[in-house]
Amino acid sequence: MGTLLAIDAGNTNVVIGAYRDNELVATWRTATVHDRTEDELAVTLDALLGHEDLSLESMDALVLGSVVPPLTQAFTRLADRYMAGKAVVIGPGVKTGVRLRVDNPSEVGADRIANTLAAHRRYGGPIVIVDFGTTTNFDVVNADGDFLGGAFAPGLEVSAQSLFSHASRLFAVGFTAPKDAIGKNTADCLRSGIMFGYVGLVEGLLSRIQAELPGGKATVIATGGLASTIAPLTSKIERVDDDLTLEGLRLLWELNAA
Repeated sequence: MGTLLAIDAGNTNVVIGAYRDNELVATWRTATVHDRTEDELAVTLDALLGHEDLSLESMDALVLGSVVPPLTQAFTRLADRYMAGKAVVIGPGVKTGVRLRVDNPSEVGADRIANTLAAHRRYGGPIVIVDFGTTTNFDVVNADGDFLGGAFAPGLEVSAQSLFSHASRLFAVGFTAPKDAIGKNTADCLRSGIMFGYVGLVEGLLSRIQAELPGGKATVIATGGLASTIAPLTSKIERVDDDLTLEGLRLLWELNAA
């Protein structure tokens, strides 16, 4: 396969993975800046790749899943200008190997398709993927690897920032759980409501989703930037897979490279 850049461009972060053959050799997470040009992106990528004795020109291909249209265009131009091959952008018309059993398949984002493909390859099904990002996505996959739909919830950071910005006497706290649910000071009251309250949201949705599945049970996998923060607080999440979306993008590239 050679070398591959897999890029997951989300509303908050851009996650980048460098592959040699089928091995993920390095990952990076950068803040999403919607108006960055292809040249600015090239400088950033070259600097990151240099830590692995790679360069942008040495990469054979780029696969992109993006929910940020300006960055989709910028990364596409970057591949045209700086790389030997064109970018494979996950979207309509691209082979996915995933049946989308939903009302409007065109609405399903590239990240959800990538997660579905990678999770079913790695863990089988039925499976529920909880992707903690700007939104928290609950993606449901049946035993055959079909995407059945799911749910969106406001992300943990979005929810907390909304609280901090609208309550003048409250202040920002870190995303760490307090010892007890009953807080004895303002900081611990905030941490309890934010952290344990969010766990309650996750557990409640997972219970409802699983109750609607045949047999009432599915493996639950967490991914995304805050997966490792939430997963230890609930027994509902069975495994954290930080690189799930990148692996899905790599698999999608394989399907479309020929």
